Amino acid sequence: METIVGRRGSLRGILSLVEAVAPTNTTVLIGGETGTGKEVIARAIHEFSPRRNRNLLKVNCAAIPAGLLESELFGLRNAEPLRAPSTRTSAASPWADRGTLFLDEIGDMPLELQPKLLRVLQ
Repeated sequence: METIVGRRGSLRGILSLVEAVAPTNTTVLIGGETGTGKEVIARAIHEFSPRRNRNLLKVNCAAIPAGLLESELFGLRNAEPLRAPSTRTSAASPWADRGTLFLDEIGDMPLELQPKLLRVLQ
């Protein structure tokens, strides 16, 4: 796991939140401008979670055409694994099965796709 180093109170607060949410089975929204470390925080949550031995998968929502996003989220064919996949029981099993799914650039997703995303998250 990457080491996150910092002294500011705001970073310590974020790391406290990471430790608080990591053991839970909940959806987490990580906000911030490009380059602020959202992926680093997602990795930290994953590494502190019970899912740490499963896959962490990144899907760039802005890079997927609107017509393909639903099939990509359900099938995850072109998603980018952030670490090598563990042993998989079947070729058809999703990469993030019981692992962590990091939906990057979710704010750039077309508005009409939000109900489909909600369905995936539920």
